[in-house]
Amino acid sequence: MHKAGAVMVPANTRLSSNEMTSILSHAEISVMFTCDGLLDHARAVREHLLAGLDFQNRLARFLENHDEPRAAATFAPGMHEAAGVITYLSPGLRFFHQGQFAGSRKRISPHLVRGPQEPPDGALHEYHARLLAVIRQSIVREGQWRLLECVPAWEGNWTWECFVAWSWSGEGQRRVMVVNYAGNQSQCYVRLPFPELGGHAVRFTDLTSPARYDRAGSDLVSQGLYVDLPPWGYHVFEVTTA
Repeated sequence: MHKAGAVMVPANTRLSSNEMTSILSHAEISVMFTCDGLLDHARAVREHLLAGLDFQNRLARFLENHDEPRAAATFAPGMHEAAGVITYLSPGLRFFHQGQFAGSRKRISPHLVRGPQEPPDGALHEYHARLLAVIRQSIVREGQWRLLECVPAWEGNWTWECFVAWSWSGEGQRRVMVVNYAGNQSQCYVRLPFPELGGHAVRFTDLTSPARYDRAGSDLVSQGLYVDLPPWGYHVFEVTTA
């Protein structure tokens, strides 16, 4: 089992690197991701994200640190990237570990102050570059965050439970993140919190891939956004109107 952590940090607290290292080493870690179960993946994450923003905003979020196995060596392909989208585009303080961008797989004791030379993983490096470009946008740090409701795409389709979806908005900007956090193809409708889309042509531009979709705003307001994603698939949408 690989754990992704969320550590509580008091609001308005400035911490030195040594103090933060101590917190990450000794605080009780809130587990968000495991490699067990099917629907438990997304359900556990949604339950965690149901906590109030007064709690979420004071979390330090990470996929790996010096006490944990390397994410690239532990997560299955695809699951790794999906977990990163959820972890680093949710509210809170984002932490990355040395070597994480390059996909390092060897866990190194901090007492050694050295480690083996590892060939970089080009795909993970590109993935992190795209992810960091989104994180640098002020809206995903200073905007209003909401956990979004996902509902069945049709009667009897249980795969809607495999999704985690949320939005960031503010100052006329909108972002919608949708992750199929399961090892199976999944479909759902995502309820959007943007009634102002009604009557407009709406474009969804994925900031992490070439994908782009045009939808009718009235359908989005009445039904939601239909999503069909492969195992561990995700979208990071910029939402604009014509």
